[in-house]
Amino acid sequence: MDRVLGLVASSCGGLDTRFRTEIAEPAAARGWRLAITLTPAASRWLDAVGELERLQELTDLAVRSTSRLPGEARPHPDPVHFLFAPASANSVAKLALGLADNQALTVLGDALGEPGVTITVGYQVRDARFKHPAWPGHLAALGGAGVRLNRLDHGGSWTPVLDELDG
Repeated sequence: MDRVLGLVASSCGGLDTRFRTEIAEPAAARGWRLAITLTPAASRWLDAVGELERLQELTDLAVRSTSRLPGEARPHPDPVHFLFAPASANSVAKLALGLADNQALTVLGDALGEPGVTITVGYQVRDARFKHPAWPGHLAALGGAGVRLNRLDHGGSWTPVLDELDG
């Protein structure tokens, strides 16, 4: 069986130093075939420090951040599991509201609610975010749609969020 993981990331603190080592490499080591999609800002951040090349070495599929042109072949198979980590507050809010203004959110928005597809979101936000009047509603909307929500620890490892994929 082909275990494809739709691995999505947005620009959060630590993305450039932790995403590959704490999310992508451990997922690949657990037997996942990585279908990586990045927000445009995440792609720029990772490209600036040479991480896009390192990520590409982990998968036979294109690491993407832009949509394909009409007539181009789909670069990724349809995963039944998605992990969006790290997810910024901005991207969580957009996903909850159904806004798909980049390829990463389009992929997740299309998968949300699809029968048999699980989505786990590992979000990274400051404590003050929980006091924003819209934030609880964003989490409730995603949780109500079956999204598995996990807050990434600023000081701890991000790797434990991978355990949600089998849970």
